[in-house]
Amino acid sequence: MSSAGLWMLLAAAILMIATGLPAWLVLVGVASIGALIGTAVGVVPGVLFESLPTRIVGLLENDLLQALPLYVLMGALLNRLALAEALFRVLRRIVGAPVAALVLGALLAPMNGSVGASVATLARTVHPRLLASGFGTARSGALIATAGTLGVVVPPSLVLILFGDAAMRAHTEALNVTHASVRILNTQDVFRGALIPAALMLLFAAAVAFVQGRAHRVTDASRTQAPTLNDWITAAITLVALAVLLGAVTLGYMYAVEAAATGGVVLFAYGLISRTLGRAALRTVLRETLVLTGALFALLIGATMLTLVMRAFETDRWLAQILAGLPGGPPATLAAGLAIIGLAALVLDAFEMIFVIVPLALPPMLQAQSDASWVAVLALLILQTSFLLPPFGFALLMTRNRLGATLSLHQLGRAVLPFLLAQVAVLALVLAAPRLVHLAQPPEITLRQLTPEEIERELHPVDPRGDSESLRSDPEQ
Repeated sequence: MSSAGLWMLLAAAILMIATGLPAWLVLVGVASIGALIGTAVGVVPGVLFESLPTRIVGLLENDLLQALPLYVLMGALLNRLALAEALFRVLRRIVGAPVAALVLGALLAPMNGSVGASVATLARTVHPRLLASGFGTARSGALIATAGTLGVVVPPSLVLILFGDAAMRAHTEALNVTHASVRILNTQDVFRGALIPAALMLLFAAAVAFVQGRAHRVTDASRTQAPTLNDWITAAITLVALAVLLGAVTLGYMYAVEAAATGGVVLFAYGLISRTLGRAALRTVLRETLVLTGALFALLIGATMLTLVMRAFETDRWLAQILAGLPGGPPATLAAGLAIIGLAALVLDAFEMIFVIVPLALPPMLQAQSDASWVAVLALLILQTSFLLPPFGFALLMTRNRLGATLSLHQLGRAVLPFLLAQVAVLALVLAAPRLVHLAQPPEITLRQLTPEEIERELHPVDPRGDSESLRSDPEQ
């Protein structure tokens, strides 16, 4: 019965695709049916489910999850206060429309959360302006899909916050098996590890967008409205504020919840001062924040139920044994784990991946590899690559749904190919040079075990005159 957990995952994926029901509802339903069947056949003890409320409360008490609604609030305020439009107009004048779309995606993706939310925001904000700049629908869609996945790797996004927490739990499980004496991976390690690969991805993607946009410069200058002085001031303040807040969290100077709360207060104050946040707009912002936050927490609860039932069937141990026993050793285990994440990402969004698939696939990889930060960043890059992989990449499907049926998946897949190659190049660099993940990490503190003689000298220091008893008897010395 150990494989029952995988059949539950397959059933959940099929139901999500075939019915269109919310993911949390499908996860709760599949978990409940699996629990009933497991209890009926005597595999799943009924007393196990008494721990479910305690487990959910323990998850919700996590400090990182307190930042989640605040990040969602920041994203909703950015979208409703028309800051995104002002940023795009200014960036378009400086670097051109295609590169401006990517930069805007890198700035907004950390707050928008899932790939679907990022694509929806960029499709509303960027797509009409790219069309006005002379870009075709397919190239515009490719830019939007690529920019929509940047929240997977650009720290400190909602995806990275939740992934970092999942990676910490997975690393703890791996160390309980290997008994290695190493420091447990934390969210800050994931932030700093993803920093250089994210910068490389932005650089490569911006180069592709710049080359594509050179032919549209004349059209871009003639058909679009030039930014006003107010746009320049607003964009400058917004860029500086976002860079300071996101950089402070990434480098460890602020907690995510502190930065998100500060950003929310600043944006709310800006809306009041500029009189762009009226009652109707504020009501819409709060409704969007509550809806998305509620959906994320419902998804977390559903995934917690499903993973609890899967662990009751011992699917996690069974899968870990299979991956560890693959011919080829640790490299084969790593490749198989990354393949599982990549395939699952074709049908699941980022949060569903983090809550359901990562707790199963990541611990065996961390057991086989000693470099936890490298494995975590590879998993993130594979996740982003799968979202862009034609013809079933999640970002591509979401982009096509947003832009309308006139854009075929074949056209969108051909347009996104240069960005996909840039993504694969970054993945290959990180695979070949794991040191890239550690360039932004602080130097490790090396702990050395003291010898008995050194311990004795520390406990009984010797007076410079050679009399150790005088130091112990005279406190003034």
